[in-house]
Amino acid sequence: MGKFLQLIGLQEAAQTSEVAVLSTQVARLKDSLQESFAQLELARDNAGYLQLSAQYSQEFTREGLIKAAEMGRIFGVANPLIKRGREVRHAYIWGQGVTIDAKDDDVNEVIQAFLDDEGNRETFSGASARATLEGTLYDEGNFFYCAFTNPLEGTVKIRTIPFEEISDVITKPGDRSTVWYYERTWTEMEQEADSTGQLTNSWKPVQKKALYPSIKFQPTTRYKRVNDLEVVWDAPVRHVKVNAGQNWKFGIGDSYSAIPWALSHKGFLEDWVLLMKALAKIAYVTSSKTAGQAQAKRASLKGLGEMPAGSSVNMTEGQTLEPLSKSGATLDAESSRPLATMAASALSLPVTILLADPGQTGARATAETLDLPTRLVMQARQQLHTEVLNDLIGYALEQAVLAPRGALRGKGRPLRDNDRLTVLWNDPDVTSVNVTWPSLEEADVKTIMDAIVAADGMPDVPKLPLVRLALSILKVENIDELIDEITDDNGNLKPSEVTAGDVAVKAFRDGTDPAAALK
Repeated sequence: MGKFLQLIGLQEAAQTSEVAVLSTQVARLKDSLQESFAQLELARDNAGYLQLSAQYSQEFTREGLIKAAEMGRIFGVANPLIKRGREVRHAYIWGQGVTIDAKDDDVNEVIQAFLDDEGNRETFSGASARATLEGTLYDEGNFFYCAFTNPLEGTVKIRTIPFEEISDVITKPGDRSTVWYYERTWTEMEQEADSTGQLTNSWKPVQKKALYPSIKFQPTTRYKRVNDLEVVWDAPVRHVKVNAGQNWKFGIGDSYSAIPWALSHKGFLEDWVLLMKALAKIAYVTSSKTAGQAQAKRASLKGLGEMPAGSSVNMTEGQTLEPLSKSGATLDAESSRPLATMAASALSLPVTILLADPGQTGARATAETLDLPTRLVMQARQQLHTEVLNDLIGYALEQAVLAPRGALRGKGRPLRDNDRLTVLWNDPDVTSVNVTWPSLEEADVKTIMDAIVAADGMPDVPKLPLVRLALSILKVENIDELIDEITDDNGNLKPSEVTAGDVAVKAFRDGTDPAAALK
């Protein structure tokens, strides 16, 4: 029968039919898989990934960054966790100060004059200015130094520009990493004039717009106006930004990612306080069989609140007065600690330090010291500030050489590299700027001082670096001035019957001032 079916073609037709059915099933399965993958992509999108991407794409526009900066400033003052994180980070980075000097006396004199200038201390080199810098980076993520330069004398006055006034950053065509100009838009009060041109006592706000060059942009041709905007060539800008992505024009504040968790921690504690108040409202519960008894009892219970502690009450049969049961209604305030931990992680701080409390599971050593990752984060920020200091101080030194009446005129000659004008120093070694940060590691002072004394007695060991190290370990202020007093005109230590290390250590052990002992 089978052969007969094959002869007349029915068997082959049946096989062809099975293949067709199988092909149809495979096609349906393929379509089903494609639909499943599409549903997975849709589910992923619905989970918030694409919405999140679009949200951040909109939020990191210029308007979004300004709002984020405003939010950072507000919570840096109003929220306890954000405020403490701001202060702790500044204390770790700037709390021990920084030493800035140069080997050459003439160069060092220019550096110290630049740093000690009254206006520069107010905006750049003073303790208050450094607190403002670090706090602004923490809140806003951007800081703008403006170096107003005297073209004749070569003196430099450092001032600042608010983040809201920098409307755009113009980069070199084809090279986003090279900044040419900063576009500034601001409002300034100007004195009005009458019909004859004489100035009056009236003032009016005037909106202005100008371009400020980058501190490393000195083209051969300096146009007075670019894109119909005035270019302020004598006031170049050094932009400091943090937490910026690749080729971002602006940064964003350190506290940005911590604020939501700090708010959650605040809300949790507020709810906890509210619950505790609610539980304290009603201390006792009573019941009555009839409405009349309930009314009489309410009247009698009004006076219980005025009774002294330890009083007793007499209840008739069938009446009860029981304490309100709080079983299962209590809420532990320590449950908010994971929220604070997330905020601490965003700020790169241990939660024990952010909360100023080691907690039940913490230890004193944990609460008082920095772990290695946190210490490295702070050191990385110090390195950023080192670059900024080198750029601004280096610019001041260059202007002191290039200006016709500059204090360092003759120490070098101009050197141009495309759009960058620098100085080729006669002796490059003497112009190196030393920016030294104290160690963030807690070390035993006695052990280090004993090591300095031991090294001081070794042959061929230079004495001056040991003196500087000893003064730094003892946290003596004005080290440069003390070094000048104990060294001669050639920079060598003045002869003494005892070593400087012995004097400093003896004063330290005697409980007196090591600085005064070295004078």
